[in-house]
Amino acid sequence: MKPIRKQRLKLVMFIVVGVAAAVGLALYALNQNINLFFSPVQVVDGEAPLDQRMRLGGMVVKGSVVRSDSSLEVRFDLTDYKGTVNVVYEGILPDLFREGQGIVATGRLNDQKVFIADEVLAKHDEKYMPPEVQRALDKAAQTPDATSDDQIGAPAGAQP
Repeated sequence: MKPIRKQRLKLVMFIVVGVAAAVGLALYALNQNINLFFSPVQVVDGEAPLDQRMRLGGMVVKGSVVRSDSSLEVRFDLTDYKGTVNVVYEGILPDLFREGQGIVATGRLNDQKVFIADEVLAKHDEKYMPPEVQRALDKAAQTPDATSDDQIGAPAGAQP
């Protein structure tokens, strides 16, 4: 093989290895930042991975919000009318957060199947529903319109 061809071959191989390394690093970085969406029934069924960053969406169960007296910790239940997940969030909740409303929380699921939220996003008006939450509710075959507003997420045995 002529020396000039050998030099070109080395250059081409160097470029191919460099591009492969760059693509590999980019894919690794993207994989670390991906937030998969899960509904409460998927979490209850064990489809959601433990200790991996994800989004969880559903409706806040009425009567489930418990605020700590000594910190900013808030505990509440999130449901899609087929499954319910306990959520713990430490911080200031959005102004639009309230019981019976749709939210999307970002965080991790611990070993006890409690969702530790880093961020809570509430819907911004009464007609808007985050697309992921709407799909999860549709998949559960129940929407808030299908049930009385007084009974949505009410604890068992609660009077309207």
